Amino acid sequence: MRKEEINNIYNKIFETYPTVEIEEHIKKLIELDYFYPYNSTFYCITNTVHQSFEYISKNFTACTGLDKEKMLAGGMEYFWSLFHPDDIQLWIKSLQNLIQFTMTELNDEQRKKMSYTWNYRIKNAEGVYVNVVQNTTPLQFDEANKPIIGLAHYTVLHGAIEMDICASAKYLNNNNEYETLYYQNISNTNILDAVSNRERDVIRLLITKKTSDEIAKTLNISKHTVDTHRRNILRKFNLSSTFELINYFRNNPKLI
Repeated sequence: MRKEEINNIYNKIFETYPTVEIEEHIKKLIELDYFYPYNSTFYCITNTVHQSFEYISKNFTACTGLDKEKMLAGGMEYFWSLFHPDDIQLWIKSLQNLIQFTMTELNDEQRKKMSYTWNYRIKNAEGVYVNVVQNTTPLQFDEANKPIIGLAHYTVLHGAIEMDICASAKYLNNNNEYETLYYQNISNTNILDAVSNRERDVIRLLITKKTSDEIAKTLNISKHTVDTHRRNILRKFNLSSTFELINYFRNNPKLI
């Protein structure tokens, strides 16, 4: 996906026309960075209107090896350029779903007490993709009470850890406890959307070691149609054999 496309979609998600101000309490967060210990996390103050970072904590370089000043100068467009290509569409989908949930399912007071989490992979200074879990708490809202300035906290995990891309929204209730109001596994949803109901039937029968002839009789379709479904399923999941297909879905039973 080209940068222009990402910019256009992001602008539509966070479309707003406010006067953006950095409040005094946000400046205090910047001052706290001096005392913040070095670890596997960093934080930024994000500005969705200008697609920029108002501040990036010192740990950004410690976690990624990347130049903090380049990140500040390049803004979100630079940060997006680090994303794993396979994660961009899923990341955009997670943002779209979260903002739709926020603007349609929450009242004004709830929006002021929300915390949002999603994840993706970025390329670090060594050219290695690492997992990033981003948690964002809104700090400022526009006239429609859409969040526009946020405190984003990033946890960096080893790239070898396989993670589905998920999105969640939590509400700080009257007991000062966060309760989850929204959760979606974007990776699984994307996979399920890619598979037709008939293909899912074929997968279930393949897992039980049915042959194409047996599947055809069970589903009352031709063997040629079954073989076509099998080829399409392998292509969609980038698998090379029925053996790989069976193992894949046995390890991910929730997908079917």
